[in-house]
Formats: sequence, C-alpha cells, structure tokens
Amino acid sequence: MGFQKGATMALACAVAALALLASVANAVLIPMDLTQTDHLKAYGVTYWALERGYRVEWLLNYRSGSFLVLDGGTDVTDECRFRGVTWEEPGGAELAAIYRTIEEENMEVVLLEKAPAVALYAPDNIQPWDDAVLLALDYAEIPHTIIWDEEVQAGELSRFDWLHLHHEDFTGQYGKFHASFRNAEWYREQKEYYERLATEQGYASVSEHKKASAGAIKEYVVRGGFLFSMCSGTDSFDVALAAEGVDIVDSPFDGDPPEPGYLNRLDYSKCLAFTDFTLIPSPNVYEFSDIDMTDVTRLRPQEIDYFTLFEFAAKHDPVPAMLTQCHVNIVRGFMGQTTTFRRSLVKPYVTVLADYPETDEVKYVHGNLGRGTFTFMGGHDPEDYRHMVGDPPTILSMHKNSPGYRLILNNVLFPAAKKKERKT
Repeated sequence: MGFQKGATMALACAVAALALLASVANAVLIPMDLTQTDHLKAYGVTYWALERGYRVEWLLNYRSGSFLVLDGGTDVTDECRFRGVTWEEPGGAELAAIYRTIEEENMEVVLLEKAPAVALYAPDNIQPWDDAVLLALDYAEIPHTIIWDEEVQAGELSRFDWLHLHHEDFTGQYGKFHASFRNAEWYREQKEYYERLATEQGYASVSEHKKASAGAIKEYVVRGGFLFSMCSGTDSFDVALAAEGVDIVDSPFDGDPPEPGYLNRLDYSKCLAFTDFTLIPSPNVYEFSDIDMTDVTRLRPQEIDYFTLFEFAAKHDPVPAMLTQCHVNIVRGFMGQTTTFRRSLVKPYVTVLADYPETDEVKYVHGNLGRGTFTFMGGHDPEDYRHMVGDPPTILSMHKNSPGYRLILNNVLFPAAKKKERKT
C-alpha cells in the first residue's frame, strides 16, 4: 500500500511537472514598458486571451505593468503579430527570474480570471462630441454594449461587470450648454429627445428621469458593479444623487425655477466621491458646482500642464496599483467640462490616484461602495487638450502609446481580477 501511495504521488508530481513545462513552453510576455510598440492594442490582446480561456497574469509594476499569458503559445504570438503588439517568449529560467524579481521588489502577480462584460451608458442619437472610452474600446478591439436609461432602469445592468458613463449630465440641465448653444440645431434636438424619453417613461422632467438613472447606477455599484466615468459624468452624477427629491434646476431646463431653499437640502451622504460642494445654479454658467477646477487649469500654460500618478505598494494595495499602471508617472494634462476635482471636497475614504502636487487639484480617484467600486477621472480626451464641441474624434492609431488612454484601459481590465482581489 505504501509503495502504491508513493507511486501515485510520484505520478502526480510528474504530471504537474509536465504541465508546468508545457506552460513555460507556451508562455508569452506582453511588455508594457517603453519597448511596447502599441500599448493600447496590448490591452485588446490581453482581453482576447481571457475570452479564449487562457491563463493571464498581470505583473503589477513589472516593466510598467506587463501581461503574461501562460498557455497561449503561437495563438497569442500570432494575434500580437496581427495587431502590431510587441511580445516576448521567456524560457523557464527567464520566468523564474521574473517571479523572483517580483517577489523581491514592489511588484505583484495578479491572476486575471475572466474577460469582463463591458457596457457604456450612452445615447443612441448623434452628439457633437466623441467619448474617450468608446474610442479606446474600439481601437483596442474590446467588445462592449451600448445601453441607455431604459435598460438601466429596467435592471439590465446586472448583465455587466463594468460600466462607463458617457460624457453625460445627470442633473437634467443638458450639459449646461444653454448659454452657448441653446439656438444650435443639435442642442434643440437633444433637448427634445431627452424630454420625449422622460415623458415616455413617466417622469415629469428630464431632471427626475436622470436622477432615477443615477440611483439605479449607484445600486449597481452597491451590488458589486465596477463604475468608471470621466468629465461631466463624474461630478454631475454626485450632484444628482445629492439632489434626490429636490428640484435644483432653473426654468430653461424644466419650465420652473428651483424650489425654495434647495441649496440647503442637498444630502451629501448619498454621493459616491464628493461632499460639501456648492451648486452653481445659473443656467448661463457652464459649471455644475465648485467640485470642478477647470478655471484654475485655464491659468496654467498647456506646455507645463502635467499631473502625477501615485505609486502604490503592489503587494498591499493591488487595486490602486492596477489602476495606475503606466510606462510614465507624470502624465500630460487634458481639459474637459470637468477637468480636475477640488481636493477639499473629495470624501475622506476615497483614494487619490493622481493629482497636481502642492495644489488643490485632484485628477483621478477611486473608492468602494458596498460590494463594488467607482473610479472617476477628470478631463474629456487624454490626447486632445481642449476638446471642443464639434471637434473631430481623436485618431488613436496616432497615439498608440498614450499614457492617459492606458489609465482608461487599466479600468477595463480591472474587473477581471475582482474575485482574487476580494479574497485578499
């Protein structure tokens, strides 16, 4: 019996060793440092490998957050070649050295478990601006689904792991474009479109319709969803949550003035990221509240506008480390309707991922709510400093190594590791 048991154990060890050798023989490293020819397509290849069930590890802080596909072999190298992505094929000794370096340094190995189901909250009508996340997903060839208020309020968010909020105004003030564009055809069409949708779904105003969507999205996060937003989808979202049950919008937007005392009725406890902010109610001011610091950004010359990514302990803080993986730690700034967040209005439990040192400006934040998370980034397009209404979309094939777009795509892959992260 002892002999049989020993023989069984020996056979099991041999099988495990053969499996390890097979993995080593088929391992593909996708470097994310300055040797990478197309950082953005690299995320797409990684997503593609997850879709096909290959084992993928995210090597946090190792060569700027490289990816290791353990069993993809020629399938992965062929895909890298087709998409123009740099790859390497480390042998057993090289892999051992990589893991040893990771163990000894401020680095970590995170197993990516599945390809996340991705949704974008965006209207189906044409708007006179693009969306950086949609551009990134299309360029990286990561599949995604467009959803809007009807799907959100019908509970369909449960089908998705990750949700991005398109450049949006959740307060029902039509982006506060009233002063500049109220006579523009696209603005009038958008206003009519939003009003029709609100009426069809039984709401008295667009403001109440949008607040209901904001509430449903918040519940999605509480139940375990991963939320990402940029530009006005960040602060207008929290403003809408704080103003639940309160009419805060002026007559050009809903036909009547704000209710008396509305500024004192905001409930900041309902917000995700911000607190104690002051609304800017005038329909003629292109701003929702004092959360945003775009006016400060305008005073800074573009050529010196750079924000700094924080460096996190990968072994102890793997989530913020994932969200800040980049081949540079100082990133060129970019503006938007909401460009940066006022540090003093960020809730204490929210983690700052990037800021302008020695100023009150915060660029990138992350937090937990219930079983899920939210991540907000100021600015509209990382490769178009002052993206204006009507400007053509950015051509990402001209920005293959964009640090700002990398931060967006970090967020797309983040849910792939959620099960592992919740156990740590």
